[in-house]
Amino acid sequence: MISDIQKKILQLKKEKNAVILAHSYQAKEIVEIADETGDSYALSVAATKHDCDAFIMCGVHFMAETVKMLSPQKRVFLANENAGCPMAEQMEPEMIQQLKEKEPDRTVVAYINTTAALKTVCDVCVTSATAVKICRQIENNKILFIPDCNLGSYVQKQLPDKDIKLLQGGCPVHASVTMADLEAVKKRHPDALVLVHPECRPEIAQAADYVGSTSGIMKFARESEAKEFIIGTEISITEHLQYECPDKEFYNLSKKILCPNMKLTTLMDVYKTLLNLDNGKGFEIQMDDELIKKARVCIDEMIRLGG
Repeated sequence: MISDIQKKILQLKKEKNAVILAHSYQAKEIVEIADETGDSYALSVAATKHDCDAFIMCGVHFMAETVKMLSPQKRVFLANENAGCPMAEQMEPEMIQQLKEKEPDRTVVAYINTTAALKTVCDVCVTSATAVKICRQIENNKILFIPDCNLGSYVQKQLPDKDIKLLQGGCPVHASVTMADLEAVKKRHPDALVLVHPECRPEIAQAADYVGSTSGIMKFARESEAKEFIIGTEISITEHLQYECPDKEFYNLSKKILCPNMKLTTLMDVYKTLLNLDNGKGFEIQMDDELIKKARVCIDEMIRLGG
């Protein structure tokens, strides 16, 4: 049944000149039929290189927005319209604008996991992979980092000369992991290297053998000579690595690192989105030119500084 639907999807995307983008947290059956797989920013950049009529984003809303911003001439669809991101939606532009007015000498750095509306009041965007590099490149030493205080704390530790102000925000899924969780899994697998995402709490990152983005974690695990790993990010990454590296052992840091929004998208969602591309039933991302123009400022600055 699954393979039958996959074949239909491959045929439909060819007929409709559509490209499927799948975030790394998506299920394996979706990753298998995707044209591009990666983190949110990698997908957005990859999208700019495709000559197609439409993109299907298998991820969450802010990711589809980012693709639309970087490819405004293309139609962009979110496979499941209810797939949002609590972190992206937890701060309002008005709130950040007020903080900017109180401290106008701070450069506002936004994690890419933010809405397009919030990006319009920010100076530069970062990803988990580029946050340290870009914040180091910013000439201004005074930074307001939003929304993830755990990623911001990680950047703060790497750049002690910078005055980085943090707000209480972040990924509730990654932040749910405690030191007790880490100690328990480490007790069961004492020889395993601990690889975690910087969205985890500072004490978790401090105790890890490697801290990095989703793509960084996967690259480290693939290339390492070690044979056992504890994976501290969305549990789908553990599964993907088990398939990619069958000669190695991978364990979840915690069963709590399960993103319900990422798990909303199903193979049938992708299939039905392709079927409904032209009848108005698919969930198409609509952004006016002014919003795209304002929100792209911090994206373009990220590209400039991130090189």
